Formats: sequence, C-alpha cells, structure tokens
Amino acid sequence: MKLFKTGFLFLLSISLFGQTLSPNIISNNPHIRYDHLNHIESEIKPYLDNKWLVGSSVIIVKDNQVVYYKGFGKADAATNKPMEANAIYRIMSQSKAITSLAIMQLFEQGKLSLDQKISFFIPEFKNPTVVKDFNPADSSYTTIPAKREITFRDLLTHTSGIDYADIGSNNMKAIYAKAKIPSGLGEFKESLLTKMKAMGKLPLAHQPGEKFTYGLNTDLLGCLVEIISGQTLEQYFHQHIFEPLGMKDTYFNLPAEKGSRMASVYTEDENHTVIPWSPTFRNINPNYPLQKKTYFSGGAGLVSTAYDYAIFLQMLLNKGLYNGKQIIGRRTAELMVSPQLAPGLMGDDNFALGFQLVGEKTANLKMRSKGSFSWGGYYGTTYWADPKENMIVLIMTQHTPNSHGELASKIENIIYGSLK
Repeated sequence: MKLFKTGFLFLLSISLFGQTLSPNIISNNPHIRYDHLNHIESEIKPYLDNKWLVGSSVIIVKDNQVVYYKGFGKADAATNKPMEANAIYRIMSQSKAITSLAIMQLFEQGKLSLDQKISFFIPEFKNPTVVKDFNPADSSYTTIPAKREITFRDLLTHTSGIDYADIGSNNMKAIYAKAKIPSGLGEFKESLLTKMKAMGKLPLAHQPGEKFTYGLNTDLLGCLVEIISGQTLEQYFHQHIFEPLGMKDTYFNLPAEKGSRMASVYTEDENHTVIPWSPTFRNINPNYPLQKKTYFSGGAGLVSTAYDYAIFLQMLLNKGLYNGKQIIGRRTAELMVSPQLAPGLMGDDNFALGFQLVGEKTANLKMRSKGSFSWGGYYGTTYWADPKENMIVLIMTQHTPNSHGELASKIENIIYGSLK
C-alpha cells in the first residue's frame, strides 16, 4: 500500500484577502518548488517505519493558496486506520489564540480596555497577593500584597502571575491542587466561573507584569468573554468566529457523527516506545471531546483540523478579513501580533496578544522570519504564520511526550527550502 494513499494536495488560487480558501485544485504557486516539498514525505517515512510516530497531518498555505495538505501514517495504530489530511485533533493550547481573538473583538466594541483591571468584572481578583514563602510539606504559604491588580493585557501576554494547574511550577501546582483548580486539559463538570472566582482568591506566583509565566490566563479570559458577552464560550465562538470564518470542524463538544475522524492519542513508555494514551494517564481521558461538557476551557478545550486552523491564521495575515467578512478591524489584527513585552522578558523573542513572536536574533539563526507568530498544543500540534513570506504552516500530531520531536524542525527547514 502506498504510504500516502490517504494524503491529498489542494492548490487554491486566491487573489483577494477577502476570498476563502477552497478545496478545488486550480494551479501551482509560482513561488514554491514542489519537487522540494516531496522531501517532507521522505523525511517522515523513517519516523513511521521505525514506529517513532503513528501519524501526522501537514498543511502549508502560501499567498492565500493551500499549496500542501497531506495526512501521513495512521490515525489509529490498532485498527490501521489511515490518517486523513482532515483528521480532527485535540488542539489544546491552540485554543488560546481563538480566545484571545474573542477578547479583542469585545475590546474593539468598547466593552473592555486592555489595561483595565479584571476585578471590574470578577471582584474576587481585587486586592491580589503574591506568594512570599511556600512550605512544600503541607502546601502552606505566606504572601505579600501585589503592587497592582491584573489587567486584560497581563492575561493576554501571560504576565499576570497566574500559573498552571497540573503542568506549572511545583509550588503553584500544589496551591491550585489544594483549592481544586483544574488545568482545563480534558473534561470537567465544575462551573468555570466558580473555579475562576476561587482562583482569584489565591496568591500569584509573582508581581503582575514582572515576567512571563505560562498559566491559566486564557481560561480566565474565556470566563471573562462569557461574563461580558452574556453567552457561553461555545456559543460565542460559533456565532462570532467559527460560523463567519467557515470553520466547520472546530468544537468544544465534537458531534458524535464526526468522532470517527478524531486521531488517537499516544505517549511513550520508559523505553521511549510509542504506546496508546491510557484513559487514566495524567488524569486526562482522551475521549473528552465526545463527552458533553459545559466547562469551556478557553486555554485548552477545542478540537479542530489543520485546515480549519489555517483559515483562522489566514484571517490574521489578511488583517482581520476573510470570506468577505471583517472578523476584526485591520488595526486590531495588527495589534494582536505586535510585541508587548519589555526586551529580554521572553529571551530573544517576544509575546503579542495571544502569540509568541520571532525576534530578530532568532530569525538570524533559524528559518522563520522576524515577526512570525506561533504557538502549539499539549498533544503535539504546532503552528506558525510568517507575515513576510505570507505563509502559514501547521504540523499536527497526537503524541506527547515525543522523544523524536526534532521532526517538526526538519519539516520547517524543508518548507523554507522550497521557497523560490
């Protein structure tokens, strides 16, 4: 059986930002060496043959054209189900950028200000404190007053001092566990607002604005979207983002009829052998997208396809315009991908309002252009958009931890090497 029997290539000719990406094969992009892109297939093959990877999808959009879209390997090793290009993935932290967009939509409607205190909407975040001393024996701690309150900009840039439950620093993980604050990874029956209010009474890991700490900031932003809009996050996303953009495979609650398209999740044992993700491993049942939920994690709750997410990124490259609709204003879109942190706060790179940004030093050492914006997901999905090259790439897997994660960098080098 040919390795990429299930893979397929879409070539789309799009001349205006407002037009949609279409699955019709039209013409080659003159700025791409397609013979060079074939190296992606030959590079992935040994990873599949050696069982270092079960399956993956790769999409490349260049100049508003989908120039590459293929599935590789298997969506499920046990059944030998082929990985279709349009397989549905648990995108985890790729949810964050979509929640950030929702906040920016409300921002440009005048319903909030970026430097506004969030305690205006959730009073439990008034008068915050910061951990001073922590006792690991019983998770007790002392605090000092925070110098100021948390703002929307702090949350969008992960500089609030809020850490992550389950995957954050040891001290804050213990504090959140004691207060039963969930990570948002998986399925929960609790009330999002109740849990965010409880988190508001807990201390911060550091002073707001002091440094970058990846945390539950975007779950809190999702809660604020619900409060400000009067809709659930699921309703808001569908009405204001997914439906206007034509993102037909992105959900918190995946419809049962689409469940068969969802790729299985894998991890590795102590010998780095790839094994199925157990329903009890790390307390995340991978079937959570099919379990009806009302706790909508803006930081980690969505499933999607490479193609759907490429639409979202194309809208941002188009400065808010897609499918004939201005999803956000031109200046708002520019602001979303503008550096927000003081130099050095995130090493050589920077962080925008929901995305990591490639800095000049990084651009001089690697392939992505300065200003490229990116992030990824816990289960092994990654994306970036390169404004200079007008290019979008998503490399999707459902595999973590991955001792052969260098494959993504190899694919990136091949892609940039294909540019004329």
